[in-house]
Amino acid sequence: MAMSSGAHRGTPDIPDGMSSDARETWPSPELISSWLGDAGYEFELRPGEDVEIPEDPEAQAAARQFRDVLGRFASGVTVVTSTSGGEPVGMTCQSFSSVSLEPPLVLFIPAKTSRAWPLIQRSGRFCVNFLGAEQAELSNQMASRGVDKFAGVDWTPSAATGSPVLAGTLGHVDCTIHAVHEAGDHYVVLGRVLELASSDVADPLLFFQGKYRTTD
Repeated sequence: MAMSSGAHRGTPDIPDGMSSDARETWPSPELISSWLGDAGYEFELRPGEDVEIPEDPEAQAAARQFRDVLGRFASGVTVVTSTSGGEPVGMTCQSFSSVSLEPPLVLFIPAKTSRAWPLIQRSGRFCVNFLGAEQAELSNQMASRGVDKFAGVDWTPSAATGSPVLAGTLGHVDCTIHAVHEAGDHYVVLGRVLELASSDVADPLLFFQGKYRTTD
């Protein structure tokens, strides 16, 4: 995607090096859904998925470039959980990272259109579950819309916040919400880690080039 070289330096809403029409080159949600899989899924992948642009050949080329380049970054797959009104809440999330050791902070990045995030935000707490290689179906279930995401799912309340800890995961971090920052069409959510644990599960579930992968 072409960007100018600082023509808008000093403009508050436009970072240095980005052209004023750069936002228009982001791919449409429909295009990304067509390449990433079932449109019935609500994966929290990466920023820019909710920007609507005309589906002309140039826009499609930009979307293809977006998918190809960002798809080359392999990541783990997590499920972020909480409780709302006494009921479990969860969403599949690829955008997760550790942030700080002192204090212990992590982050995840939900879209502003996420249905689960407002419930998690109101609870003030969340647990990030790291999925294992055999949990692709669990990831799909937690990303599905209009279903009982926790139907048939084995979980226990976490020690610190009571958020669901999913069985069979590599580990989890249990957090309170430390800060929330707007970032375009997403939020950057910082969590203060209260409790964490790992398991004997060895192999992670990975996401690479629009598909689940494992280390095998």
